[in-house]
Amino acid sequence: MKRLKSILTAITLKKVICLLVTVGILCIIPVASVSASSVEGGLTGETGESTVIQNPGTAENPDDLQNLNIVNRIEIEYNNGNGQLNGALRILLILTLIAIAPILIICMTCFTRIIIVLHFTRAALNTQTAPPNQVLLGLALFLTFFVMTPTIASIYTNAYQPFNEGKLTQEEALEAAIQPMRQFMYNTTQTSDVELFMNIARQDWDGNLESIPFAVLVPSYMLSELREAFSFGFLIYIPFIIIDMVVASALMSMGMMMLPPTTISMPFKILLFVMADGWGLVIGELMKTFAR
Repeated sequence: MKRLKSILTAITLKKVICLLVTVGILCIIPVASVSASSVEGGLTGETGESTVIQNPGTAENPDDLQNLNIVNRIEIEYNNGNGQLNGALRILLILTLIAIAPILIICMTCFTRIIIVLHFTRAALNTQTAPPNQVLLGLALFLTFFVMTPTIASIYTNAYQPFNEGKLTQEEALEAAIQPMRQFMYNTTQTSDVELFMNIARQDWDGNLESIPFAVLVPSYMLSELREAFSFGFLIYIPFIIIDMVVASALMSMGMMMLPPTTISMPFKILLFVMADGWGLVIGELMKTFAR
């Protein structure tokens, strides 16, 4: 017992000695103050020279404006009302567009109609996951790009290029970019859907595109796309339903009521789909619905 007490006493003594040594070291180290140096004119550092090669406001043209070595912050530089976006702000806007790109693709392009029709085609074939979702999404995206190419080209020509050259302000470029999208959505939107949402919003409509608010045009377009896609899907289902009915009737006449009709009808569906070039017919007719 005494030996245990002596061991504990020695350990405690060692801890006290270590603590005293640490305090002594901290007391010996001199106190150093750290502060930012200040030079007249707002300069910092020991050289007394500015790191700014050209001062803001010395640019004579857009090329000089991009070469200005100014502080790293998000800002918009203007030169007599003709300016362009700072590089950091451009990156911020691009990242923002990438974040909201899925919503824009779904709500303002033909992607919704295409992906629903492709899903109905796969469901009618009763092939479960063939083709897989990744293939359908990739095909729908490229078909969407194919259909939207004229609209994208119009936005690039009428909005992006003039804005990049300084001929349009941000508000004017945004308005010019929205107009092709509004025209595309209006061309495939049914009048009844526009009137429905205008009545819900308690607004009068004179029948012109310019008088439709953007908040009314987008849901009207989405509703029309859903109606068109489901109508197209119903037409796709008709031949496959006939095959299911014929196979079910044949199995019942043979007394094979315990055998699921879909097990026998699926190979016939695939055979009919392949022989009739089903994918070509479906995609071809689907693309024609946008050429109005």
